[in-house]
Amino acid sequence: MRTNGSGTSGNGRLGVLLAIPDFPMLTAGFRSVIDAELDMRVVGVVDDRADLRGEAERSGADVVITECLPFDRSGCSTFQGIEALRAAHPATRIIALDHRCGSEQFSLALKAGADGFLTREAGPADIVTAIRCVHRGQTYVSPAIVTKMVNTYVLRSPEGLLEDAYAALSDREREVLLLAAVGHTNREIAKVFHLSEQTVHNYRATVMEKLGLHDRVELLKFAIRRGIVNIADL
Repeated sequence: MRTNGSGTSGNGRLGVLLAIPDFPMLTAGFRSVIDAELDMRVVGVVDDRADLRGEAERSGADVVITECLPFDRSGCSTFQGIEALRAAHPATRIIALDHRCGSEQFSLALKAGADGFLTREAGPADIVTAIRCVHRGQTYVSPAIVTKMVNTYVLRSPEGLLEDAYAALSDREREVLLLAAVGHTNREIAKVFHLSEQTVHNYRATVMEKLGLHDRVELLKFAIRRGIVNIADL
């Protein structure tokens, strides 16, 4: 592990921790892009992913960029690491980096607690935008993934079903759908509407059942197709 110092609290610049040990060239490229910006800098590089939580603590990073690894028989250490980091440092923003291991990565990374998802083809502008977005509390998804999601959904969704399914939702269910689709947790939604987390959980379950959906990725696809969520706002 290599640490340069504390995060934002040190000099007003966003502190970014890079946890991409399997791809040193990517690490070098990300460092070059980030350090070239006036409002951010790399505060550490994780050489061993087992040190992720400890290095996040030592570096005081505002944003962590970590790779998504393929699954093995024990699961995927990346998603477990994201969950552990989110639990230990809830204020730290996390961006997951695509490892080309399957389309399920995007969904699982967000479920584990990631705030953003980048493909390895991301250009310098995408990297910088992702960091700024998640730091502001927004969810960032690479445009290439959003485009693929929209195209897939349009091609696979029979005409007419969206209108009928959405019409079956109550006003509260529609409100929960919107917030859930853009990445808000049950706890966050509960605070907005002054409800219990269990009540929000029940609303989400009902929405998913009525719409015939199975996870947040499908929910986001539905919201985009139905015009509830604007791609430009993601």
